[in-house]
Amino acid sequence: MTYNRGIMAQILVTGAAGFIGSHVCDYFLSSGHSVIGLDNFNDYYDPKIKQKNCTELSNQHTKFLCIRGDIRDASAVATAFSHGPIHTVIHLAAMAGVRPSLNDPALYQDVNLTGTMTLFEAARTHGVEKILFASSSSVYGNNQKVPFAETDPVDHPISPYAATKKAGELLAYTYHHLYQIPIACLRFFTVYGPRQRPEMAIHKFAQSILSGIPINVYNHGHCERDYTYIDDIVSGIVALWKADYSYDIVNLGNSHTISTLNLIKKIESRIGRPALLNLMPAQPGDVDKTYANISHAKTTYGYTPTTNLDEGLTTFINWLRENSPEVSV
Repeated sequence: MTYNRGIMAQILVTGAAGFIGSHVCDYFLSSGHSVIGLDNFNDYYDPKIKQKNCTELSNQHTKFLCIRGDIRDASAVATAFSHGPIHTVIHLAAMAGVRPSLNDPALYQDVNLTGTMTLFEAARTHGVEKILFASSSSVYGNNQKVPFAETDPVDHPISPYAATKKAGELLAYTYHHLYQIPIACLRFFTVYGPRQRPEMAIHKFAQSILSGIPINVYNHGHCERDYTYIDDIVSGIVALWKADYSYDIVNLGNSHTISTLNLIKKIESRIGRPALLNLMPAQPGDVDKTYANISHAKTTYGYTPTTNLDEGLTTFINWLRENSPEVSV
């Protein structure tokens, strides 16, 4: 069913207190919709950061309800759905990060698959209109063909994290096939911007330069990434939400790449200090390059990223200067 702009919807956002989730919640709340946020506030990074995001959403919007709970916990998920009816589920909650997934693959499997299954089952039971599922560019592995298109084979993920995201897409297709739930799997490409998680590259690099801390630069700085500004990711999510689809896989990226070394140079120039670099070999699980072909997103859903890396970095570093004393980063 295509979204009727005149109708206010109630939306369940998992991972609502996180980086992407808090921005998604903010958009829908600012547009007049009701949002139920589900987040377990785990300690993957400082929970105070997520609590701050959630508190700000609650203070700014009367139609926001934040529920502390784990997507693996059927009772917690049921509590979230009890505040329904839920029109849409935007499923962003997951154990994130490629390298940490090598250290605890069982946890990643449990959260990213058991949790997703629990959520999909509740969505089916409660008759939601549609689901948006956060997948990842990591599913492409080290594909040699670039830019990566949704029709490319993704049968060779090189980290447990990537494997769970690929498996999540398969689970999504199964639920669509069996129960006719419209589900779109959105492959995000290296999202950055205000509120970015502190362990992610741009945040970590900028904070290290500001603090005079050496930066571990893997693959000697030759990895290339397609950095995508948070506002563009949110605009892509909204475009899919408003659209009519059955089952689809959609790249959301910026479709431009930059090496780690060149990225650090851009950050140095904005901060006005040199980085201290500790050049290191490539790490297991890290892909060499990410690069999104966004033709499908543009043609089918009208997705057009508008923030280039230079603009996005300036905005992020200004935010970091203003906010880093307030939270533990």
